[in-house]
Amino acid sequence: MARRLPNYELLSEEKTKEMLQLFKGERTGFVLVGPQKYFFPHRYIEQAEGFYNFKAKSDDIWLLSHPRSGTTMMQELIWLLANDLNFDVAKKRLLTERFPFLEFSLFQHPEVTQEFLLINKNDKVKQQLCRQIAKPGYEVIAEMPSPRFIKSHFPFSMLPGLLDVGCKVVYIARNPKDMVTSWYHLNSSIKTQGYIGHFSTFLEYFVNNLTPWSPFWSHLKEAWYLRHSKNLLFLFYEEVTCDFPKAVKKVAKFLGKTYTDEEINKVINHLNIQNFQNNPMVNYSELKACGIIKENSFIRKGKNGDWKNIFTPELETKIEKWIEENLKDTDLRFPSFNNDINNDN
Repeated sequence: MARRLPNYELLSEEKTKEMLQLFKGERTGFVLVGPQKYFFPHRYIEQAEGFYNFKAKSDDIWLLSHPRSGTTMMQELIWLLANDLNFDVAKKRLLTERFPFLEFSLFQHPEVTQEFLLINKNDKVKQQLCRQIAKPGYEVIAEMPSPRFIKSHFPFSMLPGLLDVGCKVVYIARNPKDMVTSWYHLNSSIKTQGYIGHFSTFLEYFVNNLTPWSPFWSHLKEAWYLRHSKNLLFLFYEEVTCDFPKAVKKVAKFLGKTYTDEEINKVINHLNIQNFQNNPMVNYSELKACGIIKENSFIRKGKNGDWKNIFTPELETKIEKWIEENLKDTDLRFPSFNNDINNDN
């Protein structure tokens, strides 16, 4: 039986007009979904049913996160561990095909898709990719053989009952200062977002729950409160980067796999930031080739603490106050580790 869709409301006309001047990838407007008012582009209205009532399978493996929390690194790690370290396939087949992004189609405004097709008018292969990414993920994934690997930035409340069905779910979280720094850079470099404003303005939107998949805290706390579920592994990006071998073993155990230290070292080398940045199977080289994302902008520095390079003292004070306020009603705390291992998304 289909679940009843959550209510939504349109963003105010005034705020919509303002944001459309800065987020050039959206041309119509924005919606606020459910009681938490999750923020999405206007296309959510026409595709909501397909996402909200997507048919999950018990042998699905899901990766959930807020954007720019170490998602791509964790996708590749999960896929390799679940597939007996099949590096041969991982080096030949795009991660986006092996581990598709459920709701990327929400950010493919029809006008922007037509612009992508025009840019690539002399290349049928690239045009086909532009059409493919505009296709709703629930249609693409429904045709995939099991076991399916699925990435989503939707919060638990906007997805089918993954834990009830028996899916294995990994949720990765990252401290909001580093996360929003990377989130700003991605919004500025990918044309589906097309952000042209300053970081200070972007941060203002973020803390006021006006960037996609916000509110950040509602998203995070939904997963945190479920963290003891047997089919959910909750990880912090900071703990993963502090002791990567330990994190690899933890994920492997969750997936029912065991590997030797030598095998784990091979995984760590594969996921090393320099190798990852230069790996066309994971760094969205296909989107770069089509002009959808700028070169050298998807896999970034992989550093904890990079926020210090962009925050002014005033902005740091602002976000610290915001963090403190939102941690009052929870025992959730971010680890304070400084080791650098992997990537941002």
